[in-house]
Amino acid sequence: MPHPAGPLLTRDTATALLAARQAGMEAWTGSLDLERSQATATLLQDRWEWQGAPYPYPGTLKDRTIHYFDGTGWRPAARFSAALIKLVPTRWGAPTFEIDGIKMLPTSRVSPFEDARRKVALVAPRGKAVLDTCGGLGYFAACCLEAGVASIRSFEKNADVLWLRSLNPWSPDPDAPGSGGRLRLAHADVAQAIAGVDDASVDAVLHDPPRFGIAGELYAQAFYDQLARVLRRGGRLFHYTGTPNRLTSGRDVPREVARRLERAGFRAQPALDGILASRR
Repeated sequence: MPHPAGPLLTRDTATALLAARQAGMEAWTGSLDLERSQATATLLQDRWEWQGAPYPYPGTLKDRTIHYFDGTGWRPAARFSAALIKLVPTRWGAPTFEIDGIKMLPTSRVSPFEDARRKVALVAPRGKAVLDTCGGLGYFAACCLEAGVASIRSFEKNADVLWLRSLNPWSPDPDAPGSGGRLRLAHADVAQAIAGVDDASVDAVLHDPPRFGIAGELYAQAFYDQLARVLRRGGRLFHYTGTPNRLTSGRDVPREVARRLERAGFRAQPALDGILASRR
């Protein structure tokens, strides 16, 4: 799943680019890959050039939107099939994504990539085989690779989310040299695909499911029993639950999760915005 080589623009980036042309500058330096790096674009009157390729100047771009060049114009990094799925810029560089306007990753106080790094550290992935149940933009996988994981097997059910990953320079590319063949990414529903994972074949699990109302099967006792089956004794699991308000939701989801994990054969305790468990 290689990433396109073209630039990505937000409204702020486009504004800075156009302001440089209006000021008569011959070049503009800034980030064209969501703060992964800095680059210099050559500014001509009718176009701008980057890495030897020409691009048209953008018109008015949408706020809270990342735009990519599709060969004819600047398009939002968004798709609508069963739901509107959209890549959304953050002040941290690493983007989040939304499904029907619901933000899938935390961004208000910390970068979503840094948030993933803290959670990954809880399972200490260095030298381990890791199962990543709900891959999303791949930040768990990227942080595991960064931390020296031996191998990571990742599942993502939604084809539109996989497409967002292909645009996002913060998402890991399984085929990139830096991945070293350690990342296996499958387009599959882990609720079914986990049946094909061998017993006691992973050392750690990262489980970041959508909220309970969308994917209740990923909070079910039967699924937790499967996680216990594939995880070696002593292995760690981090389960994101969020912190839903019991007064409005009527449920204490973290407590329910901890109880089910205990029944599946784990020792469970609260950690960050989820549950950290170890296989007994």
